[in-house]
Amino acid sequence: MKRVSRIVMLFLAVLVVGGVFFVATWDIPAPVAKVEKVIPDERFPR
Repeated sequence: MKRVSRIVMLFLAVLVVGGVFFVATWDIPAPVAKVEKVIPDERFPR
């Protein structure tokens, strides 16, 4: 049973390290949608 738990822990560690590496190297594209919002002058103090 001790060997099985070590294999499971090693597998989980490999999954975590692989997931961290994947997220760290993933080139997520920037959003391309243009957003325009009109802000009324009353919101700014004078």
